[in-house]
Amino acid sequence: MSTTETALLTPAATDTDPAAADPGTADALRGIFDATGAAVAEAEAAAHAVFRARGTGEDGVLTRITIGRHELTVDEPATLGGGDTAANPVEHALAALISCQVVAYRFWAARLGVTLDAVEVTAEGDLDVRGFFGLDDAVRPGFTAVRVGVVLSGPETAERYAELQRTVDAHCPVLDLFSRATPVATRLTVGGEAAVGAGTDGSAGTAGGAA
Repeated sequence: MSTTETALLTPAATDTDPAAADPGTADALRGIFDATGAAVAEAEAAAHAVFRARGTGEDGVLTRITIGRHELTVDEPATLGGGDTAANPVEHALAALISCQVVAYRFWAARLGVTLDAVEVTAEGDLDVRGFFGLDDAVRPGFTAVRVGVVLSGPETAERYAELQRTVDAHCPVLDLFSRATPVATRLTVGGEAAVGAGTDGSAGTAGGAA
């Protein structure tokens, strides 16, 4: 379960995002909308995209992530066995939600013709560690609740920004991941071979959904 709260500020109440000052930015985003719509209208398969990431465990619980030409690390605080050299997995999940909201606000403001001077998003999640440590099987290991705060500034009416928020929340991919179950299939490979019990499709392990 997640909740989103939106606060509206006048332009003088917060710093203007430099990206919003460039009139070409909104034009470019509208152009991406138009180009994508045209491509999908011509071939529906063009709408399908696959995103990939790879992670390698290093010292302790630290993970080195490679996504295309980008790299990042994920760690845990000392209380969870890490060196606190980077944000932990659930914090990265919140960061993904925040950044996806920012992207969606920029795209849909351009699409709807809503002037958006600045956007700031915060997120916090409640997590009961009994789920991860197996202390109570009735407790889910993931977040039990997520709260999102959005601060928008610009010259539009409150009603226009409320319309923008509703549209963003209806189309934000990571918010969708958080708020609806997504099928997850895990393929286990040991020593270069599929693990015993693997299905005919080469998958093994678990498949399920994460709300």
